Amino acid sequence: MRSLIDHLLGSRTRAKVLRLLLTNPEKSYFVREISRKIHEHMNSVRRELQFLASVELIQSNGDGQKRFYRANIESPIFPELKALIFKAQVMEEQALLSAIQGSGRIHLLVLTGFFIGQENAQTDILIVGSVNRKRLERMMKSFQEHFDREIHYTVMTREEFEYRHALTDRFLYGILSGPIITVIDKRK
Repeated sequence: MRSLIDHLLGSRTRAKVLRLLLTNPEKSYFVREISRKIHEHMNSVRRELQFLASVELIQSNGDGQKRFYRANIESPIFPELKALIFKAQVMEEQALLSAIQGSGRIHLLVLTGFFIGQENAQTDILIVGSVNRKRLERMMKSFQEHFDREIHYTVMTREEFEYRHALTDRFLYGILSGPIITVIDKRK
């Protein structure tokens, strides 16, 4: 399943490279590192980096094997392109949320971790309710390609959630006491 941004840019690899570099404009990456982070072959990454550098969307520095790449924040279209990448990601998040909501009866749906900018959180999505877990797992694998990372999610039945909540479960309170985005809350 190709995302909107993949279609607009004409290449999934180009979209992934731009997404990585534009969302981290302060960082420089070498080719092998980019290839690992976006899960694409080095030759296709190298080809896209050469193209993006030729149209001055990215900058490269270094020599030979130690060439680093970063977003060209001086490019006149940098702000618009970064906004486009961000909007495409928001659309993908909305599609993911709609798919999750359609997977069963959800009582609580909370976004945390990656979705709020915390990279090392224990989970990215907390789902409380009765859902088709196999269907949910297939959906998550499909959406992980668009986010260029693994999405960690936790599913609990309503009874398990209430039990763990009553026990002051450390994992659960770690999620609920931190910054979160509540999408659905039908607990009352």
